[in-house]
Amino acid sequence: MNNWKLPAISLLAATLLGCNSDSSHEDGKGGLETSLQVAFMPDIHFHDVYGDFQDGSFDGLPNSLSGDRATIRTMESQMNSTRLFNENYFALIAALDDVVDRGIKYVALPGDFSDDGQPVHMRGLVKVFDTYREKYGLEFFAAPGNHDPNRPFTQPAGKSDYLGEGGQNQRIYSRGKEECVDYDGEWGTIPGENGALDTVCTQEVVHWGYQDIMNILGPHGFYPAKNYLYYETPYSSNEARTNYTYDIALKEASYENRQYEICREGTGGDYKQDNYTSCSTVPDTSYLVEPVEGLWLLAIDANVYQPKENSTGGVMRPDDYEGSGNAGYNMMLTHKAHVVDWISDVVKAAKEQNKTLVSFSHFPMTDFYNGASEDIEDLFGEGKFQLARMPEDDTSKALAATGLSVHVGGHMHFNDTGMKSYNIDGEQHTLFNIQAPSLAGYIPAYKVLNIMPDNQIEVETVIIENVPRFNELFEHYQEEQEYLTAQAGNDEEAKAKIWNGDILKSETYYELTDWHIRELTRLRFLPGDWPVDIRVMIMNMDGEQMLIMSQLETEFTVCQLADALSVMIPSCTAKLNNNDLLQFLQDWRVARIKAEELAMANSLTLADFRGWDGEQLAVDFYRLRNADELAFRDIDPNVLPQYKLLSEELAEFNTPIGSEVGELGDHTVGDVFKSRFSSLFIILDKFATGQASDHFLIDTENQTLIDLKDTADRDVMK
Repeated sequence: MNNWKLPAISLLAATLLGCNSDSSHEDGKGGLETSLQVAFMPDIHFHDVYGDFQDGSFDGLPNSLSGDRATIRTMESQMNSTRLFNENYFALIAALDDVVDRGIKYVALPGDFSDDGQPVHMRGLVKVFDTYREKYGLEFFAAPGNHDPNRPFTQPAGKSDYLGEGGQNQRIYSRGKEECVDYDGEWGTIPGENGALDTVCTQEVVHWGYQDIMNILGPHGFYPAKNYLYYETPYSSNEARTNYTYDIALKEASYENRQYEICREGTGGDYKQDNYTSCSTVPDTSYLVEPVEGLWLLAIDANVYQPKENSTGGVMRPDDYEGSGNAGYNMMLTHKAHVVDWISDVVKAAKEQNKTLVSFSHFPMTDFYNGASEDIEDLFGEGKFQLARMPEDDTSKALAATGLSVHVGGHMHFNDTGMKSYNIDGEQHTLFNIQAPSLAGYIPAYKVLNIMPDNQIEVETVIIENVPRFNELFEHYQEEQEYLTAQAGNDEEAKAKIWNGDILKSETYYELTDWHIRELTRLRFLPGDWPVDIRVMIMNMDGEQMLIMSQLETEFTVCQLADALSVMIPSCTAKLNNNDLLQFLQDWRVARIKAEELAMANSLTLADFRGWDGEQLAVDFYRLRNADELAFRDIDPNVLPQYKLLSEELAEFNTPIGSEVGELGDHTVGDVFKSRFSSLFIILDKFATGQASDHFLIDTENQTLIDLKDTADRDVMK
């Protein structure tokens, strides 16, 4: 396993890496001569809604509009997931049509192009790519995400929430899963219980590993093509780099030649330490490609599948690895050290050969919360809001130290821009991380990089609003809605958990994704991420009450309020008396007068704050988290200055309040509100005021970022 480590003499490697006789800096050739555009589309999560189960195991539902049979997931599953599963099929086609209309020829895919690499859906994805390549000359360059593959090697899998007949859930699993563990035929069914549909057993829904995904997507970046001017991997030989030929590149880029050793504690091979355990060999698909003279696209496979403790791994034991969803670049530094070293050498070679280098991968290289991470953890608790996926500052610094300037990432389904500058060995290094949004969620969009020869890159965010056929599957969801409603009967709690049927009135795909973020907030985010005290307050207050609470000075405690409302709180023993209640009402009247005066001093009225409630605040919170400045198109402009005023009023509050509900009882009602909501509005403010993320210009030589869009909306929150 020692033969894949790069040569120790980095200067020699930098001189040799990527050299060919027609592209040297010394003779003035090899540089980018004209501007060109590259589209970046991460997190497609492609699901073939008319996928053909070739073994005949599942026919799907007859669709009256298309005449085909729909093999789709339920609307319930979509409204409880951070991504849509079905309609993004049509969104991808609309986005590619937009790319064609713009005259763009290159499309980079920073991971999660599939939704777990299932054969039936991978075939559909490749069919789309092949069609656009053959019809319009598009070239695709894929880098894997944690959903493609889910683990390094093929593993049994399946889903319980395909949409079946009568609006019911249809379970579809492969052999080896518990649901089909005793089934060893080509395909078949296992009878359902208690009125459930029969379980379908088929190999069409296994989670493919690297080898099968690389093979089917080989012509779209994973293997060299004859028209590429250059192609290499971290495992290419110096001879192949010095005397580049397609035949040698193809041979050295084979699946068998792109393996490395990984151990539970870190990278194996020459990096392996004596105490490393549970080591095995896994694939890595990182590559460097020159599709047109002067442009190097660096596709980084940032998946890290850490071996489980006391495991042996390998093809026969695919479950011996942890998932890569929370690993990212924090673990790249320790468990893929050779790839990080290779990135450094690619950067040096790009400078030596006068190439413009743009990198992309599935995972972000910098903070994606505009500096709000610590505030989020303090308010919502450790592990919430996907904080485990956040690159540490030392990680960003190590990546900047490679010399890499521009990186496009995905994974978070966020629209965001990170800009981190470090002084490293007396030299300034700035890393620009462009977080491209997903077509499968709010706001559906992709990034276009206009790469210019003068070290400048113009970045534009293209929103996909109108998607032909986006509502083609609604007839099936209507049947699902009817089934769920019938099942709920008179159970009001069960009814409240059903997705809102008004979703099916959406007139555009954009409107559907806005419904998605609203339903996610109601059904998943608020119940799952928010502490109960904040959730109770936010769901029972409007803006007027929040402004009054920001001015409230009272001795009335949370325990007393709980007694008044007959709410049980652990450790509360205080009982309410009439004098306490009368005093609280007096305190509230005083706070109301202060709130009226405060509103007037800011050219507002207290009545203005009645126009929104806590649920809308929570939705806007997630809109801004996902879409950054793009979300301003959906947030009432009259509400923004009200958010800002509340943020300013609460910013000065610094009395420590316990994080557990049981610790709140002896604190006053006003202090608890101010503590919780001061943090909430600080986070909201940071979401709204980060680096430009819609339309901007990066100058890699001067290490600057210039906003190219009118920032009037963003100024309201500054």
